[in-house]
Amino acid sequence: MNEGVKTIIYPVQDLAKAKTLYGRLLGVEPTADAAYYVGYDLGDQHIGLDPNGHRHGPTAYHHVDDIEGTMTALLEAGAETVQDVKNVGGGKRIAVLKDPDGNIIGLTQNS
Repeated sequence: MNEGVKTIIYPVQDLAKAKTLYGRLLGVEPTADAAYYVGYDLGDQHIGLDPNGHRHGPTAYHHVDDIEGTMTALLEAGAETVQDVKNVGGGKRIAVLKDPDGNIIGLTQNS
């Protein structure tokens, strides 16, 4: 099952500046705050800042129940792997693909 887009990760060059800007925009303190990632929770939404992210703009992550099955289905439909399934901690796994037009598609699954 696909629960829709609940996570958007923005690639940033200066994490400190981005943290200040998004903190003011969102009006909440980060729920994850590390040198490699800053994240904010707003209801059912998660907004992340990634200084090591893909440089194609924000990545929208579709929350799915079966990340491997979803990835296989998308690859069979013409997608390409950008980042294979990876455990990112906290019981969360992610994968990143691109569609035939080069648009980035993120997948995430909670364990």
